[in-house]
Order: sequence, then C-alpha cells, then structure tokens
Amino acid sequence: MVHVERHRTAHIGWLRAAVLGANDGLISTSSLVVGIAAAQTGREPVLLAALAGLVAGALSMAAGEYVSVSSQSDTEQADLARERMELATKPESERAELAGIYVGRGLTQELADQVADQLMAKDALAAHAHDELGLSEITRARPLQAALSSAAAFAAGAAPPLLLVIFLPLGSLTIAVMSVSLFLLVVLGALAARLGGAPILRGAIRVAFWGAMAMGVTALVGRLFGTVV
Repeated sequence: MVHVERHRTAHIGWLRAAVLGANDGLISTSSLVVGIAAAQTGREPVLLAALAGLVAGALSMAAGEYVSVSSQSDTEQADLARERMELATKPESERAELAGIYVGRGLTQELADQVADQLMAKDALAAHAHDELGLSEITRARPLQAALSSAAAFAAGAAPPLLLVIFLPLGSLTIAVMSVSLFLLVVLGALAARLGGAPILRGAIRVAFWGAMAMGVTALVGRLFGTVV
C-alpha cells in the first residue's frame, strides 16, 4: 500500500498571499468605512470610500506582491544560472561540494560520493538546486500566482464591509461593520492557523486583536478630526 503524505509546505505560496490579502482587505476597508462613517452623515461618501478602498487596495496588493515575488524569482534564477555555469566549467568541484553536503548530514564519505554521483548523473542542476541552494518545486517563487491570489483575496476581504454600507442604515453601520469584521477575522485567523498547523485559538485571537485595534483607532480619528458635511 502506498503511503501518501500531505505536508503543509505545499500551501506556503498561495496561503501566505491569500491570508495577507484577505486580512488586509477586511481590516483596511472596515477601518476606512468606520472612520468615514464617524465623520459623515451621508451614505455616498462612505460608499465611495469603501469602493475606492477595495479597488485601490486590490491593485496595490497585486502590484506589491508581484514585484516582491518577482525579485525572489530573479534571485532564484540568478543562482541557478551561476550553478549551471559552475557545473559546466568545474564539475568535479561541484561533485565534491555536493558530497560534502551529504557528509555534513551524516553520511560516510564513501556513501556520500555514491549518492552525489548518482544524483548528478540523473540531473546535476536539480540536485544542486535542492541540496545546495534549498530550492524546490513546492517553494519556488511564482509572481503571477502570488499577485492574482493577493488581489482576489483582498477583494474578498473588502467585500463584506462594502455590502454592509450598501444595505444597512448609516446609523447602525459602525457597530455592524465592526461586529461582522471581528467575527470574520476570528474565522479567517482560525482557518489560516488550521491550514498552517498552528494553534487555532492563538491565530484567531491574534488576527482579531489587531483588526479591532485598527478599526478602533480609525473610528477615533474620524470622530476627532472628521468634519460633518
């Protein structure tokens, strides 16, 4: 019977971008709505602020994530190119380097030499990329995937406060947005912790605490410095 293992490292790329985007979308848009609502008596400015926050935030997240992960990808490609050149110009030194890595992990010199020979005979670059550079297919940088995940997650996180602005009376909007947002932050924090193998309660409390802080401070700023028009 084949034993299939499912490791959480397979989720690292998309999970990081999705959690960051959803958290940012929910917290920033909710905070924006609460802050503007505290300083306004009309629905239109609040709705415009929420919609603008969703669009601008999603695009900003996508651009920032794409640039950041592209830089990581460029570094990976540069390292691979350097390794490819070294394999072409001094293969024996690279073989000795690879064997030295295995010796450092506990293999005897004889066995390390055999392993290095066999792996390099199959795919020398892949062997050095994995064991020398620490690169693998699971964790390699994917800029476009990260950008799209971040934008979609931000929009999904920003959607609930925007919908509340559309459908709820302005008088009850602040309490409703804060309550719904805190509930969703708890769910999101617990889900992220569950997928990542971390303690669920700690993850939920951590996300909810900082979300409440952001909304509370923004509401105070809107109340103190906002002007009613």
